Amino acid sequence: MPAGGVKRPPEGQGPILGRMNSAFETVYGDVQPLDWLCLAPHPDDAEIGAGGTLIRLAQAGKKVGILELSRGEKGTQGTPEVRVQECARAAQIMGLSWRGQLGLVDGEIMDTAKAAHRLAATLRAVRPTVLVVPHFKDRHPDHFGAYHLSKRAVHLAQLQKAYVGGEPHRVSRVLLYQGNADITPTLLVDVEGVQEVWAAAILAHESQFAGAAISETVTPEIVERRRARQGYWGTLGRVRYAEAFEAETALLVDPEAL
Repeated sequence: MPAGGVKRPPEGQGPILGRMNSAFETVYGDVQPLDWLCLAPHPDDAEIGAGGTLIRLAQAGKKVGILELSRGEKGTQGTPEVRVQECARAAQIMGLSWRGQLGLVDGEIMDTAKAAHRLAATLRAVRPTVLVVPHFKDRHPDHFGAYHLSKRAVHLAQLQKAYVGGEPHRVSRVLLYQGNADITPTLLVDVEGVQEVWAAAILAHESQFAGAAISETVTPEIVERRRARQGYWGTLGRVRYAEAFEAETALLVDPEAL
């Protein structure tokens, strides 16, 4: 045992993150145990795919956070410095308790040991009960890469003997949110009552949505387009607007609430 009683990993078995917050950067709020945490490959992904649900939870008094896996530095519009300011502004609008960035390389998000250890250390730091991650059905490599990365990180975070900073933490539930492809949801959330706040949070990312249309998501029409999708899911849920999620494990429900 080395001096100071710090156990070292065997050679080649991945990094130790010595301080609990050495894996990530906080851009808004304080590090604290969260009820819900949403993983976003890039700034604005969480708002677009799950923002209404996160706002509803925050308004209900839940501790809600977002973790960007990258800073979106390879995006056509905006700079990392501008986008982090937009993230903080959107977090305030949404009423988030915390927002952070993991700092992985934009365009190269994938399941690697190093990235999984960093994400696992972050999960141990903010200790979410529910984790919301991008769906694996997506055209963007960073989105399905984020899904696979999250699977390993959730596993590592709970292991007592994993060489990850912080105390072990078990995520109770993982939900998948829709990105750029169709999904078969197992859970719909009514978001009609938060439409104005949701739109304001998205449009806080001005560098992405106030200029030229670059893609189906980077466009001034983003709110209109995503609201149309919410309208479709709302029709299925018999409400006006809804966000769609998929649970990979069975949900336990109260039959009296059905």
